[in-house]
Order: sequence, then structure tokens, then C-alpha cells
Amino acid sequence: MVILFSPSEGKREGGEFPPLNSQSLIFPDLYPKRLEVIEQYEKLTKSGSDEQLYELFGIKDSKEYERFRNSFATMPTMKAIERYEGVAYDYLSYRELSKQAQSYIDTHTLIFSNLFGPIRACDALPDYKLKQGSSIGSFVPDKHYKTHFSEALDRFIGDEEILDLRAGYYDKFYIPQKPVTTLKFLKGGKVVSHWAKAYRGIVLREAAKQQIASINGLVAMDIEGLMVEEITETKKKKEIVYTIF
Repeated sequence: MVILFSPSEGKREGGEFPPLNSQSLIFPDLYPKRLEVIEQYEKLTKSGSDEQLYELFGIKDSKEYERFRNSFATMPTMKAIERYEGVAYDYLSYRELSKQAQSYIDTHTLIFSNLFGPIRACDALPDYKLKQGSSIGSFVPDKHYKTHFSEALDRFIGDEEILDLRAGYYDKFYIPQKPVTTLKFLKGGKVVSHWAKAYRGIVLREAAKQQIASINGLVAMDIEGLMVEEITETKKKKEIVYTIF
């Protein structure tokens, strides 16, 4: 089973791995296509106006811009799954998991970075900032990655089942060519929106702890505070509906 996951606006600083290079990320043969995006980004972070950087980063305090002006060629990296911090990642609590559970996440999870495109949870990322949905000047990263990485992703996933835990926006980066399973969370009969991030993190955490290998295994999995309400299915998607209690 392959799990698709969203990134987070928040990032941890620092890192213990070498700077970004062609071996840092999945699909090293496509690294030149990532460099096309990176070069546009670094050019804008170094010479862009405060107005342009606000549009790029989504933060108004210009003092914070300096954090993101450094070249990736010199910045340390860390595992992507540890770089990101936000609601889903807080509830995932990766660093508190056993080595076995961490290894499961490292090998089963693909994250869709707004800047770097599709990456594995264990890939090495530098510190960066790019607001969701933001173009880099006139360059549109999501279209670029969908065009150049979809075929490689299809090959990588192969015959594996897909659990798609991404926010809907990340369909712009990749639409699988096979049916996927998604999740919906209800509380008091109403769909949970913002806090769905937390429950996606919880589901990923529990799948890792229980080493879930299939969608059937996921459906049968016990998760504290969640109960499978129903499962709907079409040709392109299976949706597991959970009730929060």
C-alpha cells in the first residue's frame, strides 16, 4: 500500500544531513526537472521585492524573509517527515514512534511538496517556504510536476493499493491512473474540514504502528475515537467514512 500525504506550511529549522543533491530525493533521474523549479525559487528569494516575497512565502514580517534566502547548495537537510510541522504532523508524532513504525512511514508515504514535488517521507529536504497555491513569479510548480512526474509515479506505485490522505488541492500535482481510497470524517453528522488534517495524521500513525499492508487491513484497524460509519465506492474512488466519537 502506498500512502499519499500533504506537506505543511510550517517547517523545522536546521538539519543533520548534507545539502540537497540529486540523491536526496526519489527519482534522481528527474532531478534536473526539480532544479528548474529550484532555480526559479532561489532567483526570486534573492532578488524579489518584499511584495513578491510576501506572495511567495505568505508571511508579512520581512525580517523572516532572511531565513529563506540561503542557497540550498549550502543548507543542511533533514528527513521530509521531520522537516514538516503542522496539525497533521503533530498528530502523527513521528519522532515518538518505534523504529519499525518510522520505517513503515519512510517506505510507504509520498508527500507532495509545493516546491520539490513528489518526495518520500525519508527524502532529505532543506528548510524552505512556499505558500500553497503560490506561483514562483510566472512559473507554476504544480503544473510542472504533474507534467514531468506523473509517469514516474505511476511506475513507482505499480500494483500497490493507494490510500490518498492529501488535501484536494494536491490533485493538481498528480492524479493516479488507478482507483484510490480516501477518508471522510464526521462529527455530529457533519463533515469535519480543518481538523480532518489531525485525523489523517492519526490514521497514518495507527497504520504505521499496526503495519497495515492493505485497504482491507485499514478498514479493520481499531483507532481510538474513530468508527467506520460506511464505505462508498465508485469506479475511481473508495471512500471510508469515519464517525468521530
